[in-house]
Amino acid sequence: MNTYSFRIANFISKRKLHLTICNTQETAKCFEPCIKSMLPPGTFKDRIAFITGGGTGLGKGMSLMLASLGAQVAIVSRKLDVLENTAEEISKASGQKVVPIAADVRDPEAVKKAVDDCESKLGLPSIIINNAAGNFISPTERLSPNAWKTITDIVLNGTAYVTLETGKRLIKANQGAVYLALTATYCTQGSAFVVPSAAAKSGVEAMTKSLASEWAQYGMRFNCIAPGPIETKGAFSRLDPTGRFKKEAISHIPAGRLGEIEELTNLAAYLVSDYSNWITGEVIRLDGGELPFLAGEFNSLLSVTREQWDQMEALIQTVKGS
Repeated sequence: MNTYSFRIANFISKRKLHLTICNTQETAKCFEPCIKSMLPPGTFKDRIAFITGGGTGLGKGMSLMLASLGAQVAIVSRKLDVLENTAEEISKASGQKVVPIAADVRDPEAVKKAVDDCESKLGLPSIIINNAAGNFISPTERLSPNAWKTITDIVLNGTAYVTLETGKRLIKANQGAVYLALTATYCTQGSAFVVPSAAAKSGVEAMTKSLASEWAQYGMRFNCIAPGPIETKGAFSRLDPTGRFKKEAISHIPAGRLGEIEELTNLAAYLVSDYSNWITGEVIRLDGGELPFLAGEFNSLLSVTREQWDQMEALIQTVKGS
């Protein structure tokens, strides 16, 4: 540590400048969510979407958004009863046909059957959203081989199976399509305690970028959304069992709040629409500025008061030399 850094650190330590959380509620007022659809009605008229993990959470939100804009939707996950309830709810709200299909994306044969069902009941999809995921927090040394395999099978292999199964059929039919995958902001730098998910989702991002180049010749686009903290029942029950994470997460989001499902679904709808036809091979972060904030080593100084800055500035001016 150089003389300047040492003296500033010593100053903070002596005066017990415990850096407090900025007033996130006031900040959040400047960044209130807009939850209405940003795309015009009928944007996805005559389009067919295939959405994994479509029965709950973000998947349900994306399914509702696309259906409300005119798409027919096949929603896929393991629990048929949940899918059936969701399909009925979305169909009533949107007036569109929503088909529930029970399948485990870890099983290539189950994926094949799910796409068969979609094709027979709706047609070959031109929008494919890989949203199915599994994750939980754990010290990595406590993970069993089965725990590792479960997460990577759902996230990476499941995405690959769906992409390959639909992609081969689309190529044969000479039909273009757009693919969207949901990853995570921690793919960029990695993260402790979610290592299987970080590894698997990073693989999904690499696959997305690779296929954006290779399969553009077949009229296909590939993109990812890497969302920050958006509260959904399934994810938060596994990743935030005590409720502490939510409070801490908000404290380092410059926008001062968690994201809303509708904000993600608007972005997703845009990325699978013709309005984004010149966007492919991209990973778009949606996190209220969380990742840049965590990456900047001096960002925590936002909570230093004006009076404390006056004191530190006076101290800095006493430092001689470089």
